[in-house]
Amino acid sequence: MELMTPQQAKAAMDAGEAVIIDVREDDEVAQAAIPGARHIPMGDLLERLPEVPRDTTVIFSCHSGGRSENVCRYLEENEGFTGLVNLEGGIVAWGQAGLPIAQ
Repeated sequence: MELMTPQQAKAAMDAGEAVIIDVREDDEVAQAAIPGARHIPMGDLLERLPEVPRDTTVIFSCHSGGRSENVCRYLEENEGFTGLVNLEGGIVAWGQAGLPIAQ
């Protein structure tokens, strides 16, 4: 698992080189979200695993980086994914970096 700063993640997403998947709960995403990010709550991830691309860089995000780190580790250790990325600091760091947030 790699780490990526919010600025790096936004650049990769804008260039079409990566997708961001937000693993927070519905109510959290309703308050603030990264524009263009996909949303798969952590609790739904296994049943929605086919929605996680294997042919592009996938950056997982949550509130501050803990849940998304756990998701990356699980998928790499148990589901055969490689090259997953955790958004360092989650949406908190994204906002602190002055990047756009959808409300």
